[in-house]
Amino acid sequence: MSASDESARREIFTPSGLNRLVRDLLEDALPMGVWIEGELSNVARPASGHVYFTLKDASAQVRCAMFRTAASRLRFRPTDGMHVLMRAKVGLYEARGEFQLVADHMEPAGEGALQREFEQLKARLGAEGLFDADRKRELPAFPARIGVVTSPSGAAVRDVISVLGRRCPLAEVEILPVPVQGREAPPLIAAMLRSASASGRYDVLLVTRGGGSLEDLWAFNDEAVARAIHASAVPVVSAVGHEVDFTIADFVADLRAATPSAAAELLVPDRNDLERRLDRLRQRMATVMSRRLQAAAQRADQAQTRLNAQRPQARLARDAQRLASLRRRLELSIDQSNRLRRASLDRLQARLGAHHPRLRLTPSHLRLAELRKRLADGMARRIERDRARLAQQARTMHAVSPLATLERGYAIVFDQRDAVVRRATDVAVGDRLRVMLGEGEIRVRRED
Repeated sequence: MSASDESARREIFTPSGLNRLVRDLLEDALPMGVWIEGELSNVARPASGHVYFTLKDASAQVRCAMFRTAASRLRFRPTDGMHVLMRAKVGLYEARGEFQLVADHMEPAGEGALQREFEQLKARLGAEGLFDADRKRELPAFPARIGVVTSPSGAAVRDVISVLGRRCPLAEVEILPVPVQGREAPPLIAAMLRSASASGRYDVLLVTRGGGSLEDLWAFNDEAVARAIHASAVPVVSAVGHEVDFTIADFVADLRAATPSAAAELLVPDRNDLERRLDRLRQRMATVMSRRLQAAAQRADQAQTRLNAQRPQARLARDAQRLASLRRRLELSIDQSNRLRRASLDRLQARLGAHHPRLRLTPSHLRLAELRKRLADGMARRIERDRARLAQQARTMHAVSPLATLERGYAIVFDQRDAVVRRATDVAVGDRLRVMLGEGEIRVRRED
């Protein structure tokens, strides 16, 4: 084979042509992008609004860019040394032949990992039935002793003690001190729950702490704590963080309260309401007793009148004895009836307290809040999917656009009448021509 034949069969690239080929190969191999985790360095934010940086680990690094639209959606400011989780498309910057990633989403790596761990544990425990509504117990209407599992120095315990003391001073409150944050907190919280349940001292337990970040509340997303709440022999109320915070402990507990103060209000009745209810019952009982005594007195007066009309002394004496006996029996009967009615009123009062509408409305409000959150999360995920699909369609349309062809190095030539020149014979020597490029255009004249 001659050298000329071998040369004719070679495929010879220019640097730009080779870079385009490599770019197309990368984009075809990974069309949907990749998730990548690493440390930020060399972060730059020029006036254009784009973000340029390097993502590295202990052994390698890669240059990255996040364009203005995606960067405007960031919920934090990327800085050097920050550990992040990123979704990006793999590509090649043709002008310099550099391998790069173009990011469209970025989040702090620790927060994302905790959220994924939370969702995985929630799904697993939910599948085991720990969250089932049919296993949740009603709270006692009048708890005599309440165990509060929390930090003894936090603001939450002060709020709980204040509300319980104001609403129901007769309820005895015991603080069961545990750390509520840090690596040592979960085993100590679980151990305290097991000990309190086994002691038999408490009518209900409250697990609580103040608000914080997902990492601050992580002790209450621990599996051991969840199983200790599930195994408790007495009802457990969970009030962890603020109203928008949800933990695994909230889902396992028999009742979840939005805040520590709200939990205290759910645990005990209001003494003012009880006093008003007892006053009404006392008034009703006094009215009933007065009416019965008046009726008995009227019957006695009528009997006395009949006795006086008959006059015989012996019969009068017998009737007087019988009247006295009947009066004693009446008094005993009224006293017994009053006791029975009082006991019945006490039972009705207890049943009424156990079926108070507030106890049924609160879970409905919680369920409604959860459904609202799930709706908002679902809408956000749907919008994100539609946005990704729209971006993909835009890239597909751009790929078949004539402008995309120009960006790959081609040009369109127009004659003096702005008609497209398709053949060299259509142009005469000396004609002025306009050449449209990928960026801008130039004016030329045919010389030969």
